[in-house]
Amino acid sequence: MSPGKQASESDVAPPRAAGARLEKMRRRVRLSRLALFTAITSGPVALGVAVMSGPTTVAAAPSDKPTAVRNAVAAADPAGYAQVFVDAWLRSGAGDANSAQARLAQSLAPDVDLPDPVASAQLKPAAVTAVRSAQRGDGEWAVTVAAQYADGRLRYFVVPVTADASGASFTVTGAPGAVAGPARAAVGKSPYGVSVPSDGDLSLAVGEFFGAYLTGAGEVDRYLAPGVKLSPISPAPYTAVAVQRVSAVEEAAGAGKVPADGTAVRVLVQVEARDSGGRWPLGYELTLKARSGRWEVAALESGTVQDGGAR
Repeated sequence: MSPGKQASESDVAPPRAAGARLEKMRRRVRLSRLALFTAITSGPVALGVAVMSGPTTVAAAPSDKPTAVRNAVAAADPAGYAQVFVDAWLRSGAGDANSAQARLAQSLAPDVDLPDPVASAQLKPAAVTAVRSAQRGDGEWAVTVAAQYADGRLRYFVVPVTADASGASFTVTGAPGAVAGPARAAVGKSPYGVSVPSDGDLSLAVGEFFGAYLTGAGEVDRYLAPGVKLSPISPAPYTAVAVQRVSAVEEAAGAGKVPADGTAVRVLVQVEARDSGGRWPLGYELTLKARSGRWEVAALESGTVQDGGAR
């Protein structure tokens, strides 16, 4: 730099930057000394923590709310455990405590007595199913189990079950209690209030679709909207399918003609399927869309998303 020429900004920047870095280092030293002094006054354990951790480390305060993992464990449902116990308990007897079913029941509920059925009585259930679980408190559950018998009888039992803190172990803590079955829930008015003509384009399209889907008569893809993929049932379970009734949510489904492209309607379809074993009434919910003067299946409402389009 020539005499008389003023220093440029780039010439003086390095000393300023160095001074800033030096000041930051001094602040860190002061913080470290403060943390060390505080740790000394707090005891040897705190001193060790201060030495091992840097001054810039910030510890989050413990939260009063349980973590997501803890919630998932606490919500573990022992319905299956209670179901297995009731099935083994109903098939066991105090007179044969060494049978496989008796040993299983006692392993699941060590403090519960076994039943003592009459030897000639046919009381073994054909099927046992858990139908309801209710959490009474922390780790305490009441599971309602239904036992179905070959003669058509249906009995319900409520079983008390305790889950450990991890949610991975259960124990039946009391004998099953016979209870009344769950009451029937009130059913609201169906949203499918529009009647669809049986000889209309929509009903005919639905009939052709189910013919391919359930009997293998034709390709399913030809009845699907663009971008929708739905695999037919294989092997085909039925030999014939007939549409009995179609009802819809939208008024457009009840019109005689196919509406404008892109019009979507939701329909409830009752079909009658036949095979070598007899006649089977089936029900389906579908979404259809109009395209190029025809109805195409846009979704099959089966509770799960399938193949990137139908549900």
